Formats: sequence, structure tokens, C-alpha cells
Amino acid sequence: MHGEAGQKSTPDSWTIGGKILTSRFFLGTGRFPSPAVMLQALQASGAEVITFAVRRVNLDEVADDSILQHLPEGTLTYLPNTSGANNADEAVRIARLARAAGLGDWIKVEISADARTLLPDPVETLKATERLVKEGFTVLPYTSDDPILCRYLAEAGASAVMPGGAPIGTGLGILNPYNLGLIAEQSPVPVIVDAGLGSAKDAVQAMELGAAAVLANTPVAKAGDPVAMAEAMSLAIRAGRLARLAGRIPELPYASASSMEAGKLSSFAADAAWMEAAQG
Repeated sequence: MHGEAGQKSTPDSWTIGGKILTSRFFLGTGRFPSPAVMLQALQASGAEVITFAVRRVNLDEVADDSILQHLPEGTLTYLPNTSGANNADEAVRIARLARAAGLGDWIKVEISADARTLLPDPVETLKATERLVKEGFTVLPYTSDDPILCRYLAEAGASAVMPGGAPIGTGLGILNPYNLGLIAEQSPVPVIVDAGLGSAKDAVQAMELGAAAVLANTPVAKAGDPVAMAEAMSLAIRAGRLARLAGRIPELPYASASSMEAGKLSSFAADAAWMEAAQG
């Protein structure tokens, strides 16, 4: 695993699979206009974990792979994913190939049940998670925003759960904040909102709902300025996290004035005048 030496916790650090992280932004590496832009966006994001499809990596020559050769050595944690797998057997095979090629023990299980929506297959995802946990992988399954399924995945040994905000690449944002809030509230493992986000406002919302982190690729890579968007998403994640910790005010059905009522203000003025006269 990359970047584990000399780890130190910070006041808001967090842990996945025994690894201490300080950034709460996971960055995908696909769809950037060039490797140079991807590297600049990575630096602007502050991300410590990057994800990529194993099928896009040359497993015979990992060191010379067109994706990995551009990345800074020894500073990142790799999260290869099983994108393209149609069932648990394929996902397990891809994970084993990635580990044998030296990409580490972290794996993002991604099994699509429908080519049009790319929504995750809940049954096969749970099967793959159970099998890979038994084989010693640090498993982070991409899943739908189903609180019950996320609970089953955590019980199966997943190190984190990664519910989508919307279908992959749509940019629709968080379609079901209620479910994501429930997942974050009940999950015994970190919740990383993954897929469907469109901009920084979605990242803020995810963190305010209680997510531990956000994974984004398309909203950064396909933005008009990917580097600027990477920084914007990073700042949004930090802002959303701070807002969550600060605690928002309750939502009320009617107006609630932030200043004193008129009668109270008049009474305050009269009291002040009386005190001034008494002192004189």
C-alpha cells in the first residue's frame, strides 16, 4: 500500500482499513483531457486516494502504464475498481488480478446491472463483498442509496460503503438526501458518496448529510476548468464537513426574528435612560 509510512492523526483525520487519511476527497482519474491536466487537478484536490478501472491499466507493465506512470510515487493510496464486471465472479477475478499486479489490497467493487443506467447490482455486489473480505481485501463497494443494503454490506465486512447520489456521470446531484442521511446516521463504517454529483454544491450537501467523504470524477474531469473545479470540490467538502460538525439550526415552519422585538427594544432604551439619569 502506498503512503503508509509515518502516518500521524490530525484532529479531523479518519480511518479506512487501518489507514489514516486527512483528505476527504477521493478523485477518479478517467475522462480528463490529458494526463497533465489530471495531475494538476489531483494536486488542487488534495486527494490522497485515487480510483481507476483495472481494465484501463496494463497489468503486465504496471510501472509503465499510461495512467500510473504519471502519478507521484509513494504518496497516494490506489483504489482500483472493478468497473465492467457484470457479476460477483468477474469482480473477484478483477480484484485478484489487481492485487497480483502490485496495486494493493484496496478494491472498489463496482458491478453494474444495467448498461443504460449503470446502477449497481445489489445481489452481486453483496456476494462479491463477502468473498473479497474473506480473501483479505479492503473492500469499498459502490452501491445504491439503500440504507438496508448498506447495512448488509457493512455487516459483510466492507471497510466503507459508497452509495451513489445519482446514476454515474449524470451530474444530477443528490436525488434522495433522505436516504443518504439515514445511511450516514446508521452506518458503522465510513460513508463515501460516490457517483452522480455535478458541482461543489452537491459535495457540500453530501458532507452536511453526514458523509465521511466524497468521490468524484466526471464533475471534475469534464468541467470547463478541471483544475479549478478540483479545488472548488475540495473546498466544498471541507466546508460541508465543518458545517456538519458545527450543527445547523432546526428548520422551522414560521419566521423567527434574529433581532429583539420592538417592545423589548423600547423597554431596553427606557432602562438605559433611567440608569443614566440615576448616575447623573
